Amino acid sequence: MKWQERIVTDPAVLCGKPVVKGTRLSVEFLLGLFAEGWTTAQVLESYSQLRPADLRALFAFVSECVREEALAATAPAPS
Repeated sequence: MKWQERIVTDPAVLCGKPVVKGTRLSVEFLLGLFAEGWTTAQVLESYSQLRPADLRALFAFVSECVREEALAATAPAPS
């Protein structure tokens, strides 16, 4: 999944937060819905501009961010 095709940042949109391309729906907002217990079907039904591929991209983006953060946290400190 090339999340870069669907998750974008633009300083003019939500102060540069990552959003689903073509929307003002931030990654943070959508993850919050899932954290509250929303299902994929509920999100797609409530936000008709989203496609299943957008949500896959969202999870791929977050997965990569977490992976990079974990690598940074385990990297030895510069001497």
